[in-house]
Amino acid sequence: MKIINLIKILFWVCGFLIFWAMFGYRLSLVVIDKLKKNRIVQKTNKKYTVTVMIVAHNEEQVIIDKLMNVINNDYPKEKIRYLVASDNSDDRTNQIVQDFISKHPELDIMLYITKEHKGKTNAQNEAQKMVATEILVMTDANSMFEENAISELVSSFSEEEIVYVCGKLQYINSGSATAGAETSYWDGDLKQRYIESSIKTITAGNGAIYACRNNEYIQIPLIECHDLSMPYYFATHGKRAIFNPDAIAYEKAGEVSIDEFKRKVRMNRGIFTDIKNGIKVINIFKYGWFSYFYFGHRTVRYLLWLLHTLVFALNVFLLMAGYFWQVILGLQILFYFLGFLGRNGSSKILYMIYYYCMTIVAQWAGVINILTGKAKPTWESVESTR
Repeated sequence: MKIINLIKILFWVCGFLIFWAMFGYRLSLVVIDKLKKNRIVQKTNKKYTVTVMIVAHNEEQVIIDKLMNVINNDYPKEKIRYLVASDNSDDRTNQIVQDFISKHPELDIMLYITKEHKGKTNAQNEAQKMVATEILVMTDANSMFEENAISELVSSFSEEEIVYVCGKLQYINSGSATAGAETSYWDGDLKQRYIESSIKTITAGNGAIYACRNNEYIQIPLIECHDLSMPYYFATHGKRAIFNPDAIAYEKAGEVSIDEFKRKVRMNRGIFTDIKNGIKVINIFKYGWFSYFYFGHRTVRYLLWLLHTLVFALNVFLLMAGYFWQVILGLQILFYFLGFLGRNGSSKILYMIYYYCMTIVAQWAGVINILTGKAKPTWESVESTR
């Protein structure tokens, strides 16, 4: 009997954590935002020297558009440099950039080519050694900036403790079921970042548009990514990573589910490290608001693959404990069946269930890749986002 009670307790704990990951944390932020007088970060007019780093691997389709996009910004030309970090591109990317540099001798543009294709993080780590400016702005080749995006990023470095600033990525396509689902999720995530930033610090950025103080740049393992590692590192070292919604970049979301699934599998290539990091900062007395933010926004989400598996398995063990548990298991099976039915995108509600289930499966795929040694820092560009 004691074992059954322990199983029931574990079931409800796992169920609550799933609820907290998907709804509870977001609702709690809304309440905290209403109750707490947020700290508004004042912007600075100081014009720091800036290097804009564009990371590219085989981006011949979009690299010209990206270069034209960043040079047509409103930041003072004498204060800005441009650096294309080519991750050993073997298409026409390097030649296109070199030709662009030749045609624009009035601009300070550099091309750095890695000797090996080792992924985005390696390209950033190597190319950053060439940067001598005060601020380093990092972006992807397929992300397009608003004209004032760089100025907005820089204006947020108004205090010494602010060492990282993330801009606002907006998806420009939501016509397909996949793109629409990702847009809905992303819009909710941005609202959470805004509240976290206004109170203390964000838990993650995004690779499309972010900046850091160059002297605070950290070299990280190639399997990790700076838009996750930097905010965590800075927050645990008494500094701030914030969100500026006025620094805007545009990008296409994946338009087919297989593209989005592959992206999510890649994002989970360091999921064990992310979970371990969450455990390290669980001490709210030491890390304050960041402990609460990271647990609710990151850790429980990284554990969804395990939590859903446990909830289902524990429910099976409890089948003989009464009719209630049989109904709960039936509802779980119905939920996954509805997700299966929603895979064709004919129903928005059913597709959102499918999209959520796909996210859980992608986490499992990431875990399996780690355990089998298949996780890698490199990936191929997703055509539907170009």
